[in-house]
Amino acid sequence: MAGLRWLMVCAVVLLGVGVGRAQLPAGTREADDTSREDAVNARINDAEASLEKQDYAGAAVKLKSLAVERPKDARVLYDLGYAEERNSDVAGAAEAYAGAIAADPAMGQPRVALGLIDARAGRMEKAHAELMGAANLTAEAPVLRGRALRALASMDEGSHPDAAREELLAAVKLTGETPDDILMGADLAARAGDDEDAEAAYRRALAVEPGNVDAVAGLGHVLVREKKMVEAETLLAGAMKAHPDDPRLVAQLALAYTQEDKAAQAIPLIEKLRASRAEYAADAGMTGMLAHLYALNGQNADAEKLYRGLIAANPSDPEQLDELGGVLVKQMKYVEAEAVLVKAVSMRDGFADQKDWGGAAEHLAFAASKDGHPRVTLQALAERATVLPNSPAALFLEAISHDSLHETKEAAVAYRAFLAVANGKFPDEEFQARHRLVALDHMK
Repeated sequence: MAGLRWLMVCAVVLLGVGVGRAQLPAGTREADDTSREDAVNARINDAEASLEKQDYAGAAVKLKSLAVERPKDARVLYDLGYAEERNSDVAGAAEAYAGAIAADPAMGQPRVALGLIDARAGRMEKAHAELMGAANLTAEAPVLRGRALRALASMDEGSHPDAAREELLAAVKLTGETPDDILMGADLAARAGDDEDAEAAYRRALAVEPGNVDAVAGLGHVLVREKKMVEAETLLAGAMKAHPDDPRLVAQLALAYTQEDKAAQAIPLIEKLRASRAEYAADAGMTGMLAHLYALNGQNADAEKLYRGLIAANPSDPEQLDELGGVLVKQMKYVEAEAVLVKAVSMRDGFADQKDWGGAAEHLAFAASKDGHPRVTLQALAERATVLPNSPAALFLEAISHDSLHETKEAAVAYRAFLAVANGKFPDEEFQARHRLVALDHMK
């Protein structure tokens, strides 16, 4: 009986426990969930406080732990991407941003951040899609959409300037115009060849920010292109007092001097700039500009040295070969010049403009004529004629080449054609042409 009573007591106790559990106040579980959610939010806020303090390493540790617990929380994943990007873990940042986009496709910040990462990595198609996606989120803040549009405009500036202009205009409509917008608009106009609009926009940018060196460099470039050399020189020389080593200002001022046949004034500017930094001395564009200035100033040996260095670094550049051939001709190194120019003319597809290739063919014709190879001269002139109209110099070379080959009929035709267009501008050659025509008539 005692055992039975013990079992009954246990049953009552167990029943009481069960009943007690069934009768907990309603909402107790929800309160526990809320408490847990509050705790998680407190941890997110703590991680974001670390971000605000620029403790990115500490923030990343906290956010990684949260991301394991909440793998589909867009806020946590975006914050993690932000921290990882500033910790230079670009791959980790991109993964976190992509996770945030998947978790909340309507969230714009991770789309912009991931688009900028892809743009910097050269993944332009992906970047364009991500940034356009952010720009099209009409429920997002105008500031964020404007940022996406400006990033798109910056990406498209070089390859799709018309699209860039539309994207910039859309950004301005969303958030109003900024000084950077004015400058980008000026750059886009300059790229499109709208010099009048570009000049006005650069001037407007300078009115807003008088010391903006980017606007000065852009305006100087446009003024040089518009042949407003005096104004360009005044602007650029003034800006160089504050920015003496800015390569854009130096290059534009040197170009202005070059356009005014002031190579002697341009040369010290480029020499000083190249001497200031190893990267400038190694820059092919700056070296080529100095070589060109040397050639213009009659410093042909100096020009030759620089051109040979450029060609050693890039032997497949026909335009540099053409330049080298020119300075060799000026030094009367005709054998070397002919060989160099034959190579240049053989690289027709390497010239940016077919007229430049035609110019190289004319240079070859002259070098070959001086080197005593009239057939090479005539072949080069025939190639030149496929892209350029006849010039007095080309016609005279043709005439003397036929003459040296005793092709009297062809020589006479070319001499007469030369005299018809010379108009007294080539007195020595015109005297020779008339003399030879008399001689050729006697040979009939």
